[in-house]
Amino acid sequence: MSFLDKLFKKPATQDLAIKDLLDQEKNYQRGMTTVKDLIAPSAFKIMSDYVIVGKKMAATYFIHTYPRYLQTNWFSPVINYDITFDVALFIHPVDSVTVLKSLLKVVTQVTSRIRMEEEAGKVRDPMLETALADAESLRDNLQQGSEKFFRLGIYITFYADTKENLDKMGREVEGMFEAQLVYAKPAVFQMEDAFASTLPLAQDKLSIGSNMNTGPLSTVFPFVSSDVTSNRGILYGINRHNNSLVLFDRFSMENANMVVFAKSGAGKSYAIKLEILRTLMFGIDVLVIDPENEYKYLAETVNGAFLRISLTSDHHINPFDLPVPLEDESPADVLKTNIIHISGLLKVMFGVLTPEEDAILDRAITETYAIKDITPSSDFATAIPPTMSDLGEILANMQGAESLSIRLKKFTEGTFSGFVNQPTNIKINKSFVVFNIRDMEDQLRPVAMYIILHYIWTLIRGRLKKRILVVDEAWVMMQNEEAAAFMYAIAKRCRKYYMGLTTITQDITDFLSSRYGKPIVTNSSLQLLMRQSPAAIDMIKETFYLTDEEKFLLLESNVGEGIFFAGTKHAAIKVVASYSEDQIITSNPEQILEIERAKREMGAK
Repeated sequence: MSFLDKLFKKPATQDLAIKDLLDQEKNYQRGMTTVKDLIAPSAFKIMSDYVIVGKKMAATYFIHTYPRYLQTNWFSPVINYDITFDVALFIHPVDSVTVLKSLLKVVTQVTSRIRMEEEAGKVRDPMLETALADAESLRDNLQQGSEKFFRLGIYITFYADTKENLDKMGREVEGMFEAQLVYAKPAVFQMEDAFASTLPLAQDKLSIGSNMNTGPLSTVFPFVSSDVTSNRGILYGINRHNNSLVLFDRFSMENANMVVFAKSGAGKSYAIKLEILRTLMFGIDVLVIDPENEYKYLAETVNGAFLRISLTSDHHINPFDLPVPLEDESPADVLKTNIIHISGLLKVMFGVLTPEEDAILDRAITETYAIKDITPSSDFATAIPPTMSDLGEILANMQGAESLSIRLKKFTEGTFSGFVNQPTNIKINKSFVVFNIRDMEDQLRPVAMYIILHYIWTLIRGRLKKRILVVDEAWVMMQNEEAAAFMYAIAKRCRKYYMGLTTITQDITDFLSSRYGKPIVTNSSLQLLMRQSPAAIDMIKETFYLTDEEKFLLLESNVGEGIFFAGTKHAAIKVVASYSEDQIITSNPEQILEIERAKREMGAK
């Protein structure tokens, strides 16, 4: 007989069949693994002052005492503490009518107590007067509806492998709270309920709380972001935490230096070009060392100067040029400083030198100036500076300089002769100037950047004016000891000449591994960190003292997002440009091709 025949044969048989099916279903369900089975620990043991969850130990603390005043963000030190823990905040609203009745009773009692002590001739009690003022103020706010009343419970559960570590964590967190005049203690003999209260079940089984009105309660919120904004300056972006504007004037800091660290494609050049565009609107001059031709379109748009520096370029800079001494400067000091700069350049060109070769070069440079009648008593404004060929002739006739003479010929007669062996023929008369070194060979890039920096530094010292110097791909300079030392010297001294130095790099390891890398960072009041690679994030975290949350933020940031530091303040930032600004500063190849196509179409029409 079939199953259907059995089922519909007669009512009694039908009932038995249904019961049999239900029993089979129960047995089947009983054999299945539920979600509770999957998330439950292998074991759970309850002790008086801790619980054992699987192989971990856990202890729960609760806050029981608060000071009269709570400062904003007082909970952040605990939230950012680098340990594994769970926090539960239970906020129970309390009926305002009930609270008002209680406050009326409190006010009456305190007022009566004060009056009795006055009649008894006692000295006034400040504690009673303060309590009366607080109670009346709270009663007025509740009555007007500007404040609400709540009962707050805060529970924190720590996890550790040993009881010693668990107790140590508890003491450290208690110390953090006590520094804020907040007191916590473990939930002894209530650990099961306390542990359950910090599970994501929204059950306040411990039920230990303190009364608070809206103002103090708001200070518990742990994720408070700084408002990096001022009454003047340019817009750097949007604060990602509270959508406020990140407005800042870099020249309002102790120095106007800035460092930008980001991986390739994170938007660092885009952010700096946007800063340059907005800075130019305030009449501030900007000079850029551009290694990848990224600033050409921006220079053309704002009517700036774009100078291409290469072996075959028409633009030349003579490293032997001398600045005109300022009123408070000695010509002898200026000449000596320039000799030191040229000596540093030659070390970048030649590599490592022996002490004897260094001494020979120093004497040779001095004699090179002398053959052009340039001495401390000369008029530097009318003097014709020597070139690298003149130095080569001096070295060729000096005893012990044979090796140096041969090595220099590559720069005076060989393939590199068109670069450093020509008189200066450029003149800066624009507010925005770009020195492009894209076509320079890789081995000559540090030399080119050194010469350009020296030229710019001479220009800056000659005339006091508000300026910004941008060095893109600064890690190239940091690979050479002399070049890195020169850039560090500029970072330290440029404030005196009303200039801010911006160093941009994507190779963070090379930059910070130099002994001048971190000093440049510490001498920069502004820092912009954008998306980082996992290989470099630990070095960034150590250098900038980032929390784990900030570390993960940099790893997960999208293009144009990061953390903006301004002195002691910092905030998560998103760089935002208008449509017109975006068309000028974009580095997206697809977008650039689209803009060029649109230009061709407009030209054809």
